[in-house]
Amino acid sequence: MKHWYVLNTRVNHEETACHHLQRQGYKVYLPRHLKRRSHARRVSWLPAPMFPRYLFVELDLGADPWRPVRSTVGVSQIVCHGEHPTPVPAGVVEEIMARENENGLVELDRDMVFQKGERVRILRGALADHIGIFDYSDEQHRIFVLLELMGREVKVRLQRNAVAANG
Repeated sequence: MKHWYVLNTRVNHEETACHHLQRQGYKVYLPRHLKRRSHARRVSWLPAPMFPRYLFVELDLGADPWRPVRSTVGVSQIVCHGEHPTPVPAGVVEEIMARENENGLVELDRDMVFQKGERVRILRGALADHIGIFDYSDEQHRIFVLLELMGREVKVRLQRNAVAANG
């Protein structure tokens, strides 16, 4: 029976490992997403592996020769428990695949972390430790929070990683 297994790759060799495994006839999955990159005051979004140094390979341990996978160019090791590869729980890889958009990139639901009206805590900056109410987020993944300041409600714009659930 076929299952997905996790491979650990050499640093920045996910594509190389994927290519060589596919050449050998293995079904391989390397999930990618858009990663934010800041350089010289410029922000860009580039495709990058969702799990750096890891990819998935589908194998039937009873029928497929899985030991050659370990010596494939770019592969460091196969994740094992004892001497045998450990399968990924059923449905996990399929769930990641289902989140891919038309460009083959996995879309992360950053906006769905909070529900409108949910209480959140500001983690850093001048307003650190204040509690506010989540209002919405925009396409740049900024969070808008309503805060009670000096007797009135004020809308504050924050980066997503500056806010956490208050619970």
